[in-house]
Order: sequence, then structure tokens, then C-alpha cells
Amino acid sequence: MSILKQAKTVGIIAILAVLAGCAGQVNESAQTSSKVESAEDRAAREARQAEFLAKQEAAKAANEAAKTAEQLRNSAMAADTLFFFDFDKSDLKQDALDDLDAHAKYLAADRSAKVRLEGHADERGTRAYNLALGERRANAVARYLVIQGVNRSPIESVSYGEERPLSLSRYENGWSRNRRVELIYQ
Repeated sequence: MSILKQAKTVGIIAILAVLAGCAGQVNESAQTSSKVESAEDRAAREARQAEFLAKQEAAKAANEAAKTAEQLRNSAMAADTLFFFDFDKSDLKQDALDDLDAHAKYLAADRSAKVRLEGHADERGTRAYNLALGERRANAVARYLVIQGVNRSPIESVSYGEERPLSLSRYENGWSRNRRVELIYQ
């Protein structure tokens, strides 16, 4: 019987050793799976961080673009909107180009902005001639804006000829004020 007791004891020890070994393997697999989960958690956390940083950069870029658009708009609104011409001419004067550049930059940047160019002439000449001259002047300004990168579709050109004078004076000082193109944002 003592052999039986010894065999029982050895059997129990063997069973306990096997169970202990299995318990260790379960523990190791639990630790391995927690390491996998932590790696997955880390990857998810890094993805969230990258997404957050990308959103921050996009917001920063949008903010800078809005500031730039606002600066262009302010520059255009501060620029002169009356462009004067010499007698019987439709050529742009050099002093008008800086103001037209400010308008062109704004119009090129803001595709929703629309502008009307109103051409005018002084009272000398026939009504038909002055309407044609006002149109040539408005088209000269429109052409310059297009050359500077503005889309032609939001630009409307009209001529009023001598019909809407700024000055009623019948001297060169008054006539020179009436030979103009007015740039009007709509």
C-alpha cells in the first residue's frame, strides 16, 4: 500500500505540476495579449494624435488664408475706384495701375466677387461717339484686370458716355473729372 500511496502522491504532484504549467501559459498568453492590445492602443492613440495635428494645421492654414483674403479685400477697398483718362483716349494712365493691381489681386483671390466697370466721357463729341469711348475705356480696365489673373465672367462693362457727369463745369478741370471708369463692387 505504501507503493499505492507513493503512486498517488506522485500522480497528484504530476497533476499539480501540469496545472501549474498550464496556469503559467495562461498567464503568459494573457500578458502577450495585453501587450498586443497596448500596441493596438498605442497605434490608435498615435492615429488620433496625427488626426488632431492635421486638423490643427488645416485650421491654421484656413485662418491664414482668411487673413490673406481679408487683407486683399481691405487693400482693394482702400484703393481708388475712379480711373481717369486723357481727352479722346482709352489708354490706362500709369498712376492707375497700383490701384488696379490691388483690385485684381482681390478679384483673383475671391471668385465670388463681382465688379461693374462704368465707362464715362465728357460732353464733347456726339452721344454715340461718347458711348463708344466710354465702352473702350471700361474694356481697357477689364482687359488689364484679366491680364492680372481675374476671370472675365464676374466683370461687367457698361458705358454711360456723357450721361452721368461728375462735374458740370464746362472747363478742362470739369471735363477731366468726367473722363473716367468707375469700378463698383456688386
